[in-house]
Amino acid sequence: MKNRIILDGGMGTMLQAAGLGLGERPDVFGMKHPDVVERIQRSYVEAGSQILYANTFGTNAHKLEGTGYTVEKVISANIAIARKAAGGKAKVALDVGPIGELLEPLGMLSFEKAYEIYAQVVKAGAAGGADLIIFETMTDLYEVKAAVLAAKENSTLPVWTTMSFEASGRTFTGTTVAAMALTLTGLGVDALGINCSLGPKELVPLVKELRQWTDLPLIVKPNAGLPDPATGEYNMGAEEFGRCMAEFPKLGASIFGGCCGTNPDFIRALAGLQDVEDCVSGGEKLRRGVCSAGQVAEFGARPDSG
Repeated sequence: MKNRIILDGGMGTMLQAAGLGLGERPDVFGMKHPDVVERIQRSYVEAGSQILYANTFGTNAHKLEGTGYTVEKVISANIAIARKAAGGKAKVALDVGPIGELLEPLGMLSFEKAYEIYAQVVKAGAAGGADLIIFETMTDLYEVKAAVLAAKENSTLPVWTTMSFEASGRTFTGTTVAAMALTLTGLGVDALGINCSLGPKELVPLVKELRQWTDLPLIVKPNAGLPDPATGEYNMGAEEFGRCMAEFPKLGASIFGGCCGTNPDFIRALAGLQDVEDCVSGGEKLRRGVCSAGQVAEFGARPDSG
């Protein structure tokens, strides 16, 4: 019995290739061209995806303001498109990204308002028939807390969460891998991990550290390498992507997919990934501690003698 799960790949770049205009919203594009989105998502199922991300990454009241569309209508329609594309062969996830406005004290959005925005999205996803909720490409741990609490308190669906890290091992707002693991494990998510920002090679040390802090299933959904600064094209092909991804089951990860720059060929390249026998890396005892977003005090760690 396989205990690995294959996700889908990039949607934005695929939609751009299919006619998504500059500045056009992918979720609204899906409302106008459901056949295009369905075709892309079906190609991922044919490539081996077991979970499709609905085309709802940026769907929230803040981002839809002035479009004439409601959160409920957009989410319901895009979940239905994904469900049709899945054809009974894959589950459908409500895909939820950042709100698009920084929370206090970095920005003007209150925690309570963020919770309210996410609660509306979650309720719409549950009503629309999503099988699970995936928060992805998150960078602010405070915002993640609002999102996860909204999901846990307004639905009974499984909740997965991935954050995006820079090569430094921190997110844009300074969250560390350890802080993410401790916080999300404590909040009761069902799986957690890393997506976007970096390619699979750059994610190896981050996933290795992540496994030390949690025994939850780990998600790895990297970009197709790194973009060329001059052209914006990603520097990794599907075959190399598959070879690099083979490292992650050895580190205890069990849920795999692709993000920016990836396509069905990249998902097809994941077919040979081995299963994960032991979720805890090397059978070692998990590290424990308390944390803020940017700092962790590990239990049992000796202070620097300086």
